[in-house]
Amino acid sequence: MDRGTEAGATSSPGAGNGAAERADAGRVPLAVVVVDRDGLVSHWSSGARRMFGTPKEEALGRHAADLLPVSGALPEGTDGSPFGSRATYDGLGPGLESSLDGRLSYPAAGRARLTAAGADRIDVLWWAYPLVGPGPERLLVLAADAGATRHEDDDVSFERIAPGFALHTDFPGADELARRLPEILPSMSVGDSARIVSQVLELGYPVLEFSQNDRVPVTPDWGVPRRAERRARRERAMRAAALGAPVPRDLPDDEGEDLEYVAVRERLEFLNEVSGRIGTSLDLSRTVLEVSRAVVPRFTDVAGTYLREQVVAGEGFPEGVPDTTTMWHRVAVEHTDEPGRWDDVVPVGEAMPFPAHTPFFQCMTTGEPVLVPRISEQMGHMIAAQFEKRDIRPLITGRSMLVVPLKARDVVLGFMILLRHPERVEFNDMDRVTGAELAARAGLVLDNARMYTYQESVAETLQDSMLPTIEPRMAGCDIATRYLPGTLLGRVGGDWFDSVKLPGSRTALVVGDVMGHGLNSAAMMGQLRTAVQTMAALDLPPAQLLRNLDDLAQRLGDSYLATCLYAVYDPIAGMLHIANAGHIPPVLVRAADGRSELLDLPTGAPIGVGGVPFEAVRVRVRPGDRLVMCTDGLVEMRGEDIGVGLATLCESAAHPAASMDHACDTIIRALNTRGGRKDDVALLMARLNGIAPADVAEWRLALDPAEAGRARAVVREQLHAWGLAGLVDNAGLMAGELVTNAVRHAHGRGIGLRLVRGDTLLCEVDDDDHTLPILLSAGPGDEFGRGLRLVSALSRAWGSSRTGAGKTVWFELTLPRR
Repeated sequence: MDRGTEAGATSSPGAGNGAAERADAGRVPLAVVVVDRDGLVSHWSSGARRMFGTPKEEALGRHAADLLPVSGALPEGTDGSPFGSRATYDGLGPGLESSLDGRLSYPAAGRARLTAAGADRIDVLWWAYPLVGPGPERLLVLAADAGATRHEDDDVSFERIAPGFALHTDFPGADELARRLPEILPSMSVGDSARIVSQVLELGYPVLEFSQNDRVPVTPDWGVPRRAERRARRERAMRAAALGAPVPRDLPDDEGEDLEYVAVRERLEFLNEVSGRIGTSLDLSRTVLEVSRAVVPRFTDVAGTYLREQVVAGEGFPEGVPDTTTMWHRVAVEHTDEPGRWDDVVPVGEAMPFPAHTPFFQCMTTGEPVLVPRISEQMGHMIAAQFEKRDIRPLITGRSMLVVPLKARDVVLGFMILLRHPERVEFNDMDRVTGAELAARAGLVLDNARMYTYQESVAETLQDSMLPTIEPRMAGCDIATRYLPGTLLGRVGGDWFDSVKLPGSRTALVVGDVMGHGLNSAAMMGQLRTAVQTMAALDLPPAQLLRNLDDLAQRLGDSYLATCLYAVYDPIAGMLHIANAGHIPPVLVRAADGRSELLDLPTGAPIGVGGVPFEAVRVRVRPGDRLVMCTDGLVEMRGEDIGVGLATLCESAAHPAASMDHACDTIIRALNTRGGRKDDVALLMARLNGIAPADVAEWRLALDPAEAGRARAVVREQLHAWGLAGLVDNAGLMAGELVTNAVRHAHGRGIGLRLVRGDTLLCEVDDDDHTLPILLSAGPGDEFGRGLRLVSALSRAWGSSRTGAGKTVWFELTLPRR
């Protein structure tokens, strides 16, 4: 507040008409003092200078206790202050020193008498408001000359006086005060301060409101009785009035007058208590239960919570007010009635819209609380009409109802229906204010939980879209995978696994890890995974594939590195062909003796380093052996040698398991329960079953058009031998077409024909021509193009790929059910 800013004191509503007329006749100047967390004065208004006689330049930076009228004062002048500690405390309210030294965390008020320099003893009324916020200010102290509030013929009781700031009064400094309030009240915007200033005169007591997350001082500790027994009696009455219970009728008049103010403080304490009990989790369901249980039975007897359908589903929803088509899910019902009374009539989980004539619709569309003092039979019938085959009227008729919106950022997320038993005091306007504040705080907590749920859902969807759907059975092998995000707050990462079908019944197995976390790493992972799939389909050797992947990473940028393990499994030859780019080695579990080992591979450099050669090795495997590939997040723990994790991986991978999924779970349990894991985990396990020689038939054909007829003959003969007579005609016809094309395009070498019986029937034809065939449109008079169209129409799948010696063209047929 700058020099010249004035504030005024006005009477509270309980003061009567006379006091109100005196307040309207003029304003009593207030001294405004702000005290920081060290107890030093950080603001000293011109009103404080006039009242206490100390210039601003001398007051700033001094201890407030030396300048303000506190209880327990020393004899006059003994402390060296300009006017000394010449204050006499009369016992009304806790001493100001209790607020100055931080012993009171709620607003307080009192009266003291002091002698200002060159003046007679004056009677001072003071109010102290704790300030909550990030700034250094801790306490706002307001003081007024009590004598200025007295009329010639009457005396205004201290308990009926409250400082008032109001824009709509004739107080000339109100506009300026609203503008300057943010300078002394932390975390307050100009708009908030203007709203507060305009409200105070209507409420009759000062309101200093900071945010939904801070404590909200509402009124000081008005008129504390001098005798302990009266204080205890009034406290009991205050709690009853504040929370809707019956109020004792034997209160003295002066205590009844104070009851309103003490009840307000009790409501403040109730709101602070509720705020501390909700929001302990970002789980939406748990948050709803916390809110419901915080208000029952202390504030209400029944609390039903409804949320928008999209909030429950963790989705976004369009802006704008809800309408009669908006679906609301009942997510919680808390009550004090006998168990089960509400469960059948209003079960949790039910979804419904609300008609426009209901108070619920009014609340959700206006975003304001709706108070129904008593639900009449007519209204009970109107509300019950939306419940098919269930009579809700006995549960609600005659009860007091308050409907409060749960909203955040001006968006209604849901609402709470609060009901009190008929014998309990009805909800009133003060309850409406309390319920609105409660709902506002709960709305922010729910919105945080909603946004977290929504973001988690988006991240999970993104991650799942980037991770491939792995077929559990490939040619000659079974595959199982697991993916675990590093943290719940970062479900998107750079770890991935993949499997790619290759010619010759082979399968490419891939595990990779882009260093880092978040969307950027996930985007890089998506690019690398797509590149691996594309190059694997070209049947590049493992070392060459990693070389090309490294070149691609260099072109994408130098800000990301990745590790990758690429293996090609040939089930017919019983061979693994593996290359490594800075990745942790895989584990091979031998089926013969159950022994596990880390494969000794050339490590290579991570993808993205550039200029480093990659090497591939071949490893002989037998049917039943298991290959385990994972990212380092599974074996690496902070503060622990990675060798410990690798040893645990080998040990757990060798553990007998009933299935591949059980084997993966065993590994995860062994390595994921040690604690401290922050990285993502990708795990791929393949059981290398192989393909028996009896299920493979091969022939070499000459470059002679007549070989097409021979191909059809040997295929028919072999299929009859395998008991696949139903496939003879189509398989023979398509094999002849592929051999005919190969004879036409091949050069000097012969043609290879192979049949493989596995989960499908695979037919492969290879030659030494590197040009891949293309499916063309063939007209009735065209000589070429009909062969591949025939293969495409009759086969389950077909394709082609280049090999080191030329190309392979293949097709598959589905085996008949046995």
